[in-house]
Amino acid sequence: MQIHAALTHDPAAPFVLEPVELDDPREDEILVRVVAAGICHTDLGVKASWPAARGPLVLGHEGAGIVEAVGSGVRTVAAGDHVLLSYRSCRSCGACVAGDVAYCERFRQLNATGARPDGTTTMRGESGPVHGCFFGQSSFATHALAYESNVVKVDADLDLTVAAPLGCGIQTGAGAVLNVLRPGRGSSFAVFGAGGVGLAALLAAVHLELTPVIAVDPVSSRRDLALELGATHAVDPTAGDVVATIHELTGGGVRSAFDTTGIPAVVAEAARALGRLGVLALVGTGDASVTIDVKDLIRGGKSLRGVMEGDADPQRFLPELVALMRRGRLPVDRLVRTYPFADINRAVADARSGATIKPVLTF
Repeated sequence: MQIHAALTHDPAAPFVLEPVELDDPREDEILVRVVAAGICHTDLGVKASWPAARGPLVLGHEGAGIVEAVGSGVRTVAAGDHVLLSYRSCRSCGACVAGDVAYCERFRQLNATGARPDGTTTMRGESGPVHGCFFGQSSFATHALAYESNVVKVDADLDLTVAAPLGCGIQTGAGAVLNVLRPGRGSSFAVFGAGGVGLAALLAAVHLELTPVIAVDPVSSRRDLALELGATHAVDPTAGDVVATIHELTGGGVRSAFDTTGIPAVVAEAARALGRLGVLALVGTGDASVTIDVKDLIRGGKSLRGVMEGDADPQRFLPELVALMRRGRLPVDRLVRTYPFADINRAVADARSGATIKPVLTF
């Protein structure tokens, strides 16, 4: 079928909306009419690194929409179902069988190669194959092919424009707190970076009634929003010694912290901001080299923990997040700004500048 998709042809060029031909769903595939799709910094990072020589690519991995058709082997959803889309996992490797689907041994193959595992692409344009299957969906398009492992059925009355980001950014931030750090009520927490993922973590911390809840970000509007969302303190890292400030606010350091920046100096500060037996969760993927004071870790019994997708199985965790949203405990709508699909490049510019926390494309 012919659809319209946002193609990236060159890392430095804007997205271009073009008609492409999308395959009919295979036995294990699900055709989804996309209603909304969040823009995540992972999309922008891959766009910036995808070589033009490989050919065009359709990104998008926070899709939400309505099932239009399913392959003969699909059992969990049917045409007409409203769904959220997340990352894909094989459900058969050792990690998946153990329940650790975020660490699927085939994660890269299923989510980041631009093709199905057999090497075929799901789309074709005027000049030939178009890479897709990004996170098992490529939802910067009017329609997407997805799979049972990354499709989660939701009630038809759920606002998909608000719920779309649950599939990655919100899942990652909230999951880092709820699934990985698991802080006890009343314990201290700090988040470094108050973008979409960081503020999702902050919302989870507020839901758990942690105190103090500290947001660290150099952008004043983000600090202001963090306070509105329930942070007890918002720290400007350019205005003084962040570590000293956090130790003063907490009486010796936070029990748990979360870094979304991936900036080596910030990660090092976050580790030093921990108190005794504190845990730092890491999700930012910037410079791979970070200098950590190992003696400080040992003396304080501190831990560093890498996190993928909030340690979440979307089939279980996304319904939990939806339930929190419905109860008013996870006000994701405060982070979202919508843009018509045709305005994708304006949405990207606003995401890059920080003017919008979570841009969501509407179709």
